[in-house]
Amino acid sequence: MIEARQLVRRFGYRTVLRSLDFSALPGEFIVLLGPNGAGKTTLLRIFAALLRPTSGGVTVAGCELPRQAAQLRARLGVVSHQPLLYGDLTAVENLHFYGQLYGVPRRSNRIEAMLALAGLEAVRNDLVRTFSRGMQQRLSIGRAMLSDPQVLLLDEPHTGLDQDACLMLDRTLAQVAGEGRTLLMASHDLARAAALASRVDILVRGRIVASTPTAALPPDGLLAFYRQTLEDIR
Repeated sequence: MIEARQLVRRFGYRTVLRSLDFSALPGEFIVLLGPNGAGKTTLLRIFAALLRPTSGGVTVAGCELPRQAAQLRARLGVVSHQPLLYGDLTAVENLHFYGQLYGVPRRSNRIEAMLALAGLEAVRNDLVRTFSRGMQQRLSIGRAMLSDPQVLLLDEPHTGLDQDACLMLDRTLAQVAGEGRTLLMASHDLARAAALASRVDILVRGRIVASTPTAALPPDGLLAFYRQTLEDIR
């Protein structure tokens, strides 16, 4: 579903991604961990066709990037810490707008399914600006899932949420992950990564320096694995 080969991204003289190799299979939920400035957001933006690589090969959901970026749109959902919703539209109106934008077939049925997924049926006709941060973020997942994408990219989606909202968002993500899609999420939350992901990759200074299935984590857990990985590369 996602493959990167010898991926490089430079901004001027600064190299952010360094000959990075990455792959994600259908049905995997991968959490990308790493310190600030490691390149997590840059990598997700390249996979979302929002940023061109300097060099290297990228394929997402069968589309070669950047050449097939237009074809990727219907196969990809993107969620960030910004919900990307219109506050003066209702939940239903937001979903209708994005459904029209991406040419979603059977739009009314998909909208009903996404409201149910987000648990927002009761507030379907309320303006989004009246929603809590957690409600907006769950609606943003519904927006991202409207086109029934094969791949879902998430960049720090829990940012700014309280504990209850985080738990509700986790349940939504677990439901989406259980449908056989590929999920890739950048996060700083190790406990959440261990609970949600099937695999954890650690990105440091533009390279994947460690990768492990969460089922294979050592007895002392992900925190110890993460700390040891950072210690080993110093």
